[in-house]
Amino acid sequence: MAAAFVSAGWAQQPSADLKTYASSKEVQDLIANAKKIRKGDAPLVSQPIVQLAPYRANLEYRPAVGPAATHEKEAEIFYVIDGAGTLTTGGKLVNEKRTNAENLGGTGIEGGATQAVAKGDFFVVPENTPHWFSRIDGALVLMSLHVPRTGGAK
Repeated sequence: MAAAFVSAGWAQQPSADLKTYASSKEVQDLIANAKKIRKGDAPLVSQPIVQLAPYRANLEYRPAVGPAATHEKEAEIFYVIDGAGTLTTGGKLVNEKRTNAENLGGTGIEGGATQAVAKGDFFVVPENTPHWFSRIDGALVLMSLHVPRTGGAK
């Protein structure tokens, strides 16, 4: 009887918002897939690595400079899996426009501070902070995690 119970438990499908482990091979497969599914000269392909609602760590494959962004209610944590480039933070979005209820986008950033980033680096972009990968050397592969914040920078 116990064997039937255990067997039935394992047969259940995992929740769509739950994936708590990804192997190095799975991450490498995501990178290969991102290269394959990239449309034209799209500057970004994003795919989930692991997720536990409301959090999702995404793989970001960035082969070209793309738009700048400001997340008004979420900080964003990054880890550079591979590649190198320049991160610009702060300043003011150029050609700013609202992309959804809590995010702004732009074609770049005026002013701000630049920081070289490379494989193995970690960094956090606080909520309400414009950020932009203003230079990419080859391709930049990142893990990104949006973290909702309720009382941080305004």
